[in-house]
Amino acid sequence: MYLRRRGIIVPDLPPEEATELHETCKKHGLHSIHFIAPTTTKERIKRITKDASGFIYLVARLGVTGAREDLQESTRSLIQRVETTTPKAVGFGISTPKQAGEVIRSGADGAIVGSAIIDIIAKNKDNINKTCEEIEALTRRLKEEITR
Repeated sequence: MYLRRRGIIVPDLPPEEATELHETCKKHGLHSIHFIAPTTTKERIKRITKDASGFIYLVARLGVTGAREDLQESTRSLIQRVETTTPKAVGFGISTPKQAGEVIRSGADGAIVGSAIIDIIAKNKDNINKTCEEIEALTRRLKEEITR
């Protein structure tokens, strides 16, 4: 198996204190990924988008990550508020193909569904084949929804 690293997320590092990280990442061919939450100010959004590379992680909802049923209007609003040429990916609570499609149709470039995949792994921890089958099925449904 061949693995490549592309970027790094340091969740609690304020963008105002990330200059050294950005320089180090650039030197080593890595992207420094920052979060933008629904509560992020316009000024901070400008700062983050100015320094962004790779993609910007838009937080769909406040609180912990994990599967949720609904996509909040604040998520759609956040996608529209963040003006940048850097790709925008939405995560934290995106768990279904329907939600992934909604964020893409709202203007995001990607949907992050980490908790949904972790749930599949946890549910089938003793059956690697079933785990792989369910992740493949979820991936297929996600692709179908975001490309329709």
